[in-house]
Amino acid sequence: MPGEILDNQGRGEAAWRWPAIHPEGRKFGAIAAAVCLLTIILGWTWVAWPLAVLTICILAFFRDPQRVVPQDERSIIAPADGLVTLIQKVLPPRELTIDDGSDTRPISAEPVTRISIFMSVFDVHINRAPIGGIVRRVVYIPGKFVNADLDKASEENERQHVMIERGDGLQLCFTQIAGLVARRIVPFVKPGDIIAGGQRVGLIRFGSRVDVYLPQGTEPQILMGQKVIAGETVLAKIGSAGVIEGIAQ
Repeated sequence: MPGEILDNQGRGEAAWRWPAIHPEGRKFGAIAAAVCLLTIILGWTWVAWPLAVLTICILAFFRDPQRVVPQDERSIIAPADGLVTLIQKVLPPRELTIDDGSDTRPISAEPVTRISIFMSVFDVHINRAPIGGIVRRVVYIPGKFVNADLDKASEENERQHVMIERGDGLQLCFTQIAGLVARRIVPFVKPGDIIAGGQRVGLIRFGSRVDVYLPQGTEPQILMGQKVIAGETVLAKIGSAGVIEGIAQ
C-alpha cells in the first residue's frame, strides 16, 4: 500500500501487483484503443492486430509502478530506471552556476561527478527526486535530439535542469535529456515546491537520459554498466568516496 513502512527486518507486506498507468499516458492509450476498435468495426482485422499491440506497448511505456524508497538522509537515490552509461568528472550545468536574478543561491562551478542513466523504450519513464528538499530552479533548454547515449547529448539535446536544496543547504541538480525518439519532457514540479526523496517529479516520452550531478566530496556507489531503479537504487552516500570495482559476467 502507498505510504506503508517496510524495513530490512521483515516489517511490512510485499506482493506483486499490476503497475498503474500514469495519467499522462492514458490519453495516448485511449486514442490508440479507439482507432483499433474502429478498424475492427470496419472489418480491417489486418490493421487491428498491429494497433492492438501498439496500444499495449503505449500503456506499458507509461506504467508507473510503486517503489520502496530508502529513508536515509545521506542517500542519493536514482531518479530514473535504466543503464549507467557514463560516470565522469565534469563542470555542472552553466545555467545553474550563474545568478539568475532570483533569491536562489547558484551551485558551485567546480567539477563534480556526473552519473548518466540511459532509459530505453522498455524502461519505466517516470522520474523521481534523488533527494528531498525545496525545488529551487527548473530550467528548460530547447535543443537537438541526438542519441541520448552520447556524451554530447548533455550539452546539445533538449533538456531540463532541476535544482533541489535541502534544509541543511546541500544542493543537488539533475537533468532530464530528450533523445532520438523522446520529444517531450513533462515536469510535475515547479520552483518553490517541497518534495520528498523518491517523489515523482516528471517523465520523458519514448526513450531518453537523466544526468545526476553529485555534491562535492561524494563518489558513486554504483558501477558503469549497472542497471538502476528509480526511487530505489542508492547511487551514492553524501560525503562518501572511494573506488568500487565490479566484474561483468
